[in-house]
Amino acid sequence: MLKKMGEAVARVARKVNETVESGSDTLDLAECKLVSFPIGIYKVLRNVSGQIHLITLANNELKSLTSKFMTTFSQLRDVPVEKLAAMPALRSINLRFNPLNAEVRVIAPPLIKFDMLMSPDGARAPLP
Repeated sequence: MLKKMGEAVARVARKVNETVESGSDTLDLAECKLVSFPIGIYKVLRNVSGQIHLITLANNELKSLTSKFMTTFSQLRDVPVEKLAAMPALRSINLRFNPLNAEVRVIAPPLIKFDMLMSPDGARAPLP
């Protein structure tokens, strides 16, 4: 079991390093056996997090994403509504002050069975 955990950690580290070194706008953490988003990733990505526009977290065992994830990656461009709608245990997602496209705003509400919190179109987060 420890060997498998070590392999999973190494896989995540490798994928994060590939993103940083290549300057990619995509972080692919699919099939990494994640149960949460690793805190250490925020530090490694601190200089490039603003350029990441797509994060793939498919086929993991995530139970939640923290507000730190949402504020660190507030520039994400796509919300896969159909994938969110297929998550029976999801109860709420807070996407306030994110630049959601019109499609997400129109299509999402009738498809989902959870609370999706959104700011009015064009709203900006208050300055700290």
